[in-house]
Amino acid sequence: MIGAEAVAVDIELDSVVLPGILTVPPEASGLVVFAHGSGSSRLSPRNALIAEAIQAEGMGTLLFDLLTEEEDLVYDNRFDIDLIANRLLGATDWLPERPEARSLTLGYFGASTGAAAALKAAVHEPRVRAIVSRGGRPDLALDVLPRVRAATLLIVGSKDTIVIDLNRHAYNKLQCEKCMEIVPGASHLFEEPGTLEAVEQLAVAWFKEHLQP
Repeated sequence: MIGAEAVAVDIELDSVVLPGILTVPPEASGLVVFAHGSGSSRLSPRNALIAEAIQAEGMGTLLFDLLTEEEDLVYDNRFDIDLIANRLLGATDWLPERPEARSLTLGYFGASTGAAAALKAAVHEPRVRAIVSRGGRPDLALDVLPRVRAATLLIVGSKDTIVIDLNRHAYNKLQCEKCMEIVPGASHLFEEPGTLEAVEQLAVAWFKEHLQP
């Protein structure tokens, strides 16, 4: 979107500083915070493309590293859902420090393990109105799913059969407004032609519906 400028930011939490990229179009109607999957970062090319599609529809985005470089060297940290959820909450609490993001309604976009963290964080953050999961592992947050109130969209590839089953199980636990979409011909990473574009369209439509002021 013309006028949407990406700004490099440092998110200072209790004991760490996490780099991020904040983009807020003029007169934005909401803002989506990204929680990437294990082994990925704020520079995830797939999340960057989805973020651009969200920005093009007049919504802001925040992509940031959930772990420091040192923490990411410890493999188990990538699957510490509570740690990642707390980092997501910390970034959400940091956003009001930015005048351009202070009054915006919020959504979470989570991929893989990041989806579980987004669901866990949303239980403790009533400002979050919508969640989108791409190839996510919401089953890693089963204990909190009945308490999620944000409208939740689960997107899974049709070739990702194991994750489809895990998402269906999680879907049945959710008691909020919810939807599950299976993208034809897509594997776990949505690498097939046209499949990531399908994710973009589904995610943008969901956030546009639920993040209106």
